[in-house]
Amino acid sequence: MMYQAYQFQSDLMSPMRLLAQTGSSALWLGSTEGSLLRKVSAALEVFSRMRLTHSRPKYGIQTIAAGERIYNVSEEVVLRMPFGSLLHFKKDLDSAEPAHPPVLLVAPLSGHFATLLKETLKTLLQDHDVFITDWHNARDVALSHGAFGLDDYIDHMIQFIDAIGTGTHVVAVCQPCVAALAATAIMAEDDNPNQPSSLTLMAGPVDCRVNPTEVNKLANSKPIEWFEKNLITHVPLPHAGFMRRVYPGFIQLSAFMAMNPERHKQAFKDMYDHLVNGDMEKAATIQTFYDEYLAVNDLPAEFYLETVQKVFQTYDLPAGKLTYRGRTVNPKAIRRTALLTIEGERDDICAVGQTVAAHDLCSSIRPYLKNHHIQTGVGHYGVFSGRKWNQQIYPRVRDAIHASMG
Repeated sequence: MMYQAYQFQSDLMSPMRLLAQTGSSALWLGSTEGSLLRKVSAALEVFSRMRLTHSRPKYGIQTIAAGERIYNVSEEVVLRMPFGSLLHFKKDLDSAEPAHPPVLLVAPLSGHFATLLKETLKTLLQDHDVFITDWHNARDVALSHGAFGLDDYIDHMIQFIDAIGTGTHVVAVCQPCVAALAATAIMAEDDNPNQPSSLTLMAGPVDCRVNPTEVNKLANSKPIEWFEKNLITHVPLPHAGFMRRVYPGFIQLSAFMAMNPERHKQAFKDMYDHLVNGDMEKAATIQTFYDEYLAVNDLPAEFYLETVQKVFQTYDLPAGKLTYRGRTVNPKAIRRTALLTIEGERDDICAVGQTVAAHDLCSSIRPYLKNHHIQTGVGHYGVFSGRKWNQQIYPRVRDAIHASMG
């Protein structure tokens, strides 16, 4: 009933928001800065944008600047599967220019679309040939396609890396760090020729026993049965995934926003003030952020529950108990892949110590192939977006990738 109630409310409010959007545009034409009409127009605009959407926003990357060179970029699907696609952002390199190293950017499947990493992707594009895991909205995946659990996620990782080929460098952000490490271990144990040349794990929950955050404590506050009973629901009509069991993106977003409610309230107030004062550039910055942030992606129930239990409750990977298709995942099998871990000093989602734990698990990697970086002054999102990502973190990622090229 939870999803049906949400859908009913969304359908009920949709005409009102559309009317507010139309009214805002009409009033704006006859308004002046600071006038009553401008204030009403701004209020209607803010109201119309306080809504959730369920379709992936466009990446919108058509060009990328690298030094003095500007590349045209085309987006193409390399491999399409029911629950996710492998997208390639292809640059128009000169025929005489050497190929840039291929990078698979692994996006979280955690309530938002992969476009949340658009800034990360654009930065990587400067010096690399970038692919991304573009996860689909589970409510749009027909029940006939079956379940999607953690093993299936790892399957997708391996298939995506195989599709890119030899010499792939994997960069995983947050949640998928566990799956990326597991996929690399499986490929190494199988002596797969396409096993990653380097693996970069950024702010990921490799070992949540270390320095637990409030997020970690919340995951352990209830048994897994509670999560299944209270947070899992069925997709309602008219969606293609009707009757699929999902963890709805709107619940995940509510949890995220509840962590910093005052910050979000202030952001919408700032948007209103900027519109009233005619500062359209600042207003557009906030609007662009929330267009992305309020686009939610439902998770398959199996994947969500297995992640909560195996990553956050029983710590299967660091405890040596994580399995893939009945096989125990053995990070010690990784020998040829260079490892870089990155953490944010102020990260309140994946605290310092949780990601660097991968180095102890990957004990067969030679020391000169291992690197770790703690970025001072950043929280979780600052690890992969913002000024310090671009100026201080990315150069380390780039150097680690280029140093590991055979």
